[in-house]
Amino acid sequence: PGLLAISTTLFGLMYVPWLLNFIQKINFFPFPAGAHRETGHFYVLYFLFVTKFSDMGAYCVGSLIGRHKMIPRVSPGKTWEGFGGAIAVSTATSLAFAHLAGGRLYGMTAMHAVILGIILSVCAVIGDLIESIFKREAGVKDSGNFFPGIGGILDLLDSLLFNAPIMYLYVRHILTHD
Repeated sequence: PGLLAISTTLFGLMYVPWLLNFIQKINFFPFPAGAHRETGHFYVLYFLFVTKFSDMGAYCVGSLIGRHKMIPRVSPGKTWEGFGGAIAVSTATSLAFAHLAGGRLYGMTAMHAVILGIILSVCAVIGDLIESIFKREAGVKDSGNFFPGIGGILDLLDSLLFNAPIMYLYVRHILTHD
């Protein structure tokens, strides 16, 4: 039990900062010459908007028309309809943000916006499910009560934490790859 407690504590201490660090990596990414000087800032905003709109799409659509449970023993409120809403809203947000940002998102095309909208929404749902597994293992319903009805900070960050490295890798290996 002692080794398990120590490893769980260390994992918890490393999980959040290590994954959040990828947001800094996106912000300060060395974009090629010719990129807008604030490209990193715009990619961080893009990432935040697309990921959180995915969460909102899942919640709104799932609440309104969700009938078919995804994985009830892990997260009883998640539905396949909500998952579809996450993908649709995230992809629409991705396309809209990419269009409005114009040349400030180096390498972004409509095709990349659709691909990233889908990838980030699917991974946001996976991140939320993984966080639900962590909470179940810890025996808690919410990771805090700072925001009544929403849960704790980890409940708000789970999709962002899971998506940050994915967004960074997409920027690094696909959008800026020569």
